[in-house]
Amino acid sequence: MNRYFSPNACRAAVLALAVAGAACGEDAIVDTGPYDLTFNLDASFQGPHGGQDIAIALVRASDGSVVSQATGTVSATQDPSFSFTVTAMLQDGVAYDVHYWIDSNFGGGTAGVCDPKDIDHQWSFEILSASNDVTWTAAHTPALTEDVCVTF
Repeated sequence: MNRYFSPNACRAAVLALAVAGAACGEDAIVDTGPYDLTFNLDASFQGPHGGQDIAIALVRASDGSVVSQATGTVSATQDPSFSFTVTAMLQDGVAYDVHYWIDSNFGGGTAGVCDPKDIDHQWSFEILSASNDVTWTAAHTPALTEDVCVTF
């Protein structure tokens, strides 16, 4: 036996299911952001970069646009030696890059200018897709430097 439901009856059934799902508790709620990003430098940065300026940028990977930027100073004594938090910025399903450089001026360079990576250390890391708040702690790894000055 085939049964036919009117469009209004179908809409009412869908609405009832949606309301019932929302009433089932926290498991029925899907968090799609936006999420926070906390970026830290661990204590390994203290010796080579303590007291030096740092610049950081959150970059949308799809188009290279800078979503957020900050500057600060690397601590020679604290752990983490630098910490940056940007709230409610990461969108679910969006890829980001985090670019940062330290104004170290090894063997020359200009203070306040992002010089080549052998003079000012530069790094980046990627966030492929956030589904929660993200905390990233970087260790000082000069072998993994990348050119990111174009961002700044």
